[in-house]
Amino acid sequence: MSEKVVSLARNVAIVGPYLGGKTTVLESLLSVTGAISRKGAVKDGNTVGDSAQEARDRKMSVEISAACAEYGGVRFTFVDCPGSVEFAQETYNALVGVDAAIVVCEPVSDRVLTLAPLFKFLDDWEIPHLVFINKMDRANNNFMDVLHALKSVSSRPLVPHQYPIGQGENLAGFIDLVSEQAYHYHPGAAADPVPLPDELKEQEQEARTEMLEELANFDDHLLEELLEEINPPQEEILRDLKMELGADLIVPVFFGVAEKDFGIRPLLEALLREAPEPETTAQKRGITQKNDTPVAQVLKTYFTPQGGKLSLVRVWQGNLTDGTVLNGVRAGGLYRLMGQQQITLQQAQAGEIVAIGRMEGIKTGDTIATNQVKELPKVEQLIPVYALAITAEKRNDEVKISGALAKLIEEDPSLAWEQHGDTREVILWGQGEIHLQVALDRLRRKYNLPMSTHLPQVAYKETIRKPVKSIHGRYKHQSGGHGQFGDVYLDIQPLSRGEGFNFKETIVGGVVPRQYIPGVEIGVREFLAHGPLGFPVVDVAVTLTNGSYHTVDSSEQAFKQAARLAMQEGMPKCEPTLLEPITSVEVTSPQEYTSKVMQLLTGRRGQILGYEGRSDWKGWDKISAYLPQAEMQGFIVELRSLTMGVGSFNWKFDHLQEVPDKVAEKVLATPSNGNSKTNGNGK
Repeated sequence: MSEKVVSLARNVAIVGPYLGGKTTVLESLLSVTGAISRKGAVKDGNTVGDSAQEARDRKMSVEISAACAEYGGVRFTFVDCPGSVEFAQETYNALVGVDAAIVVCEPVSDRVLTLAPLFKFLDDWEIPHLVFINKMDRANNNFMDVLHALKSVSSRPLVPHQYPIGQGENLAGFIDLVSEQAYHYHPGAAADPVPLPDELKEQEQEARTEMLEELANFDDHLLEELLEEINPPQEEILRDLKMELGADLIVPVFFGVAEKDFGIRPLLEALLREAPEPETTAQKRGITQKNDTPVAQVLKTYFTPQGGKLSLVRVWQGNLTDGTVLNGVRAGGLYRLMGQQQITLQQAQAGEIVAIGRMEGIKTGDTIATNQVKELPKVEQLIPVYALAITAEKRNDEVKISGALAKLIEEDPSLAWEQHGDTREVILWGQGEIHLQVALDRLRRKYNLPMSTHLPQVAYKETIRKPVKSIHGRYKHQSGGHGQFGDVYLDIQPLSRGEGFNFKETIVGGVVPRQYIPGVEIGVREFLAHGPLGFPVVDVAVTLTNGSYHTVDSSEQAFKQAARLAMQEGMPKCEPTLLEPITSVEVTSPQEYTSKVMQLLTGRRGQILGYEGRSDWKGWDKISAYLPQAEMQGFIVELRSLTMGVGSFNWKFDHLQEVPDKVAEKVLATPSNGNSKTNGNGK
């Protein structure tokens, strides 16, 4: 492979909704370019893109996969991205490092809404992208109808680059709208040029005019030519396509059948001619190539069974070599990836996407360089919306959990874990059911940590509604030698929500010596950790008002026990009531689903606070509400089901609120919630 070929690079992400056929598109691209000798199939589990076992088991991509091919003197690095919304973080992290993206979708008009979040991300980051409508041999929809449906979810104009010859099973080829040359498809081979069918000349002219008018919106000279009915030369049209695609002003649209290699070569030709060069992308990211200081950014982290940690990086500036010290860490190997296959390199140049070995302490999104440089923009982390409590199936494995989870989250930053302060459960957070199941599979396969799971307990609290005064607690114990004696009177009263716990004393005359008062507070606090309903007690004030002591038998421990007895006696008289955590949620949804989303929230005991149109997203609403945390489990599943997978929400804890009586009865009757009413003191 010559140095000249190596120096020309293009990085292209393959993105789109689940089942669009992205991995098949990648397989076809690799086959057409000769990068692989035999095409695999998703159903057979032998594609380059779905090389991870978790992907093969589910016949769907669950992480990004890089593969390289050469075409037209350019080395392409293709990054196949998951289509499921539950793995969107993977896709977003990869997209910031590519020069262009191919958005793969099916020719189904009523499913184009699933593309809206992806189009918005691409446009927010100004990432050049084109659309490839796959599976056109199964289409019942008219091509122009699908095109117009796609336009409804894109803020950038979609520009047809081709027009189909035939439809559905009768799809025979395409007309290139730039050259006006017609082609017939041949399975596994390049399409043949044929005369333009007479019966399609009118439709072809309409589609071509639409393409030229969209291009003319950004080119005054082309606009003048159209107004004067001058047919612009091909060179001018291609120049406009390259300029406007590179600036993310337009979205060219192609189509084909990746399974048969239909439309793949024209797609490659367009990437070759029209996709921006790496230098252009670097300038857009604020890198001017003024010096040779190596600068790269981590797009993905892998932990491989054989080679350990691998960091997939985009080289933005300078050259990387094996052993280069980046952010104080020496690169332990330099590789080009072909799925899970690693090809050893001596050097990687600016503009390439490669993998670096053993970059300990370096995380996805990090900017790495030989000298200190300005941090490159990184993708915002998605807030986890689905949780499972996990426990090791083997008790001896419990000590390994935190280390394995740390590596798991390095590979997939959209996961999170915590050990809950109240329930003491280890909780794994993610983006949905499949997302967490994949994470659990990895724990078992990679780290030999099989886990059992259950729904997390809700961290209920309790408080009181009314005060009581002068509750007496006396602890007296004699067993030979010194005895134990403590005697207290306590006032208990509720506090306003959120005030927590307050302890004070009004002792006069030394009826309870100063050295014993801390023991009283300890006894009160210990009781409140597990109140009469079985949960931690909050928003309560306790005052030590009176008591008595024995000069020999009294001790701090005795007064602690006396305080616990007083609390055990008094708290049930204070009308204890159950509190639940309430979250503040912000739901994002297309406007046509707003009323249904509000019904979904109110059906889960949510309180709607209001809704408004999103100023940054035409046709979408933002709904604000309070939602009990007990009702959040599975909320994301229902929301996505209701909104074709595009609804999302952010949340944070807001306050504690009394549980309605009927709900409280169910909670208190369920042993798994952690309450115990065997005696009032939690013992």
